[in-house]
Amino acid sequence: MSSAERLNIADVIDAAPIGGLQLRLFWVSGFSLLMAGFVVQLIAYVGPEIIVEFGLPDGGPVGNIVAATNVGLLIGSLFFTVLADAIGRRPVLIIGTFWFATLTVLTGLLAQTAEQLMLLRFIGGLGMGSIIPNATALIGEYSPSRKRVTLMMTITVAFTAGAALAAFVAAEMMPRFGWRSVLYLGGAVPLVIAVLMVKWLPESLRFLTVRGRFREVGQWLARLDANRRIDPDAEYRVPEESARGVPVVQLLEERRAGVTVLYWAANFTNLLNLYFLAGLLPTILNQTIDMDASSAAQVAGAMQLGGTIGTFGLAWMISRKGLTPMLTLTFGIAALAIAFIGSPSVLAATLWLTATVFIAGWCVIGGQPGLNAFAATFYPTAMRSTGIGWGLGIGRAGAIVGPWIGGQLLAMDWDPQPMFAAFAAPAAATMLIMAAIHFMTRSRARKTTP
Repeated sequence: MSSAERLNIADVIDAAPIGGLQLRLFWVSGFSLLMAGFVVQLIAYVGPEIIVEFGLPDGGPVGNIVAATNVGLLIGSLFFTVLADAIGRRPVLIIGTFWFATLTVLTGLLAQTAEQLMLLRFIGGLGMGSIIPNATALIGEYSPSRKRVTLMMTITVAFTAGAALAAFVAAEMMPRFGWRSVLYLGGAVPLVIAVLMVKWLPESLRFLTVRGRFREVGQWLARLDANRRIDPDAEYRVPEESARGVPVVQLLEERRAGVTVLYWAANFTNLLNLYFLAGLLPTILNQTIDMDASSAAQVAGAMQLGGTIGTFGLAWMISRKGLTPMLTLTFGIAALAIAFIGSPSVLAATLWLTATVFIAGWCVIGGQPGLNAFAATFYPTAMRSTGIGWGLGIGRAGAIVGPWIGGQLLAMDWDPQPMFAAFAAPAAATMLIMAAIHFMTRSRARKTTP
């Protein structure tokens, strides 16, 4: 061994017990994700009350507000993830949490028209878009390899849990304090989380190593494992090359192009469905079968609850049967469940409707953390945040299109049955895309194995 100790960061993380530093990272990242999910989704649940207060003629403007939020999320995902691969995960996550928390409070205070609400939600969406990809990357980079996919999926499910929580909080708070109170709560809590992040959130050891910032690596390693002796002159490495050039371009290099394009397509089709359902289901139930706003929010909350539970179930199944095979099966079931939501017999029975919506949530929402985990394991450190973020960013185009199309169909007085049947098609497409990714990644692995 040379005079300076050389350590492989991946080996260090695999060998170290999961201790205080990682647990604090998991907690603050998880709560930031929880409140980002809460804030992203809450407009859907308060949508019927917005229609009444602003005197809107139908649910179309609510769909536009949801779409405007997702435009912000799209731009934030694309920009802030490239920035994170340049300056680090930690500063971007802290800034993004402060950003969306502050804008959520301001939205409740300032929005007096649907147009103002759209603008403020767009600006807030920029900060929200930074949270999922960077939190997913950072959690994965501090997780031992044997538990990486499971930890990423089970912690990032907090985003879905927050969306589910928003349904029940909105149902309780709206009748008592009005819809704006839900925004005030949704902004106040992440402000506290952002302050805790400043103290507790570490920088990615892999990122610091790739950048050659070895002294900072040693400082975080001392907090990661108190029993390890840290050589101040130690050098560190990661089992991959330090990539040069633009991270977005690198996503399409070294035989990654085909999988990358398909991954983008899978995010597009799945988020199209997710945000159609999450953004407009309460309004559809309110307007087409005269379900009251609180009950509609609770039924829609069953979808988010299904997504929360489904993520844990999928993580367990993926650990045994593999990531891409289980996602392929999951999205196939999603197509069937979405089609059945519009069935007159299902709509006529609240119990069956809730159960069907729960299954759809299990598959559509629960499958999204699996897609994020796929990117975190497929792309190397230098482009990991960019890989996750651009997948989600391209997907946000679907998240914009889905609510917009749904809003137009509502304005055209479409019946629920053909509407939900039409939206089953993107879920079927996601299933086929994941099957193609499975075969391509298996073939790529065989070619790169010596």
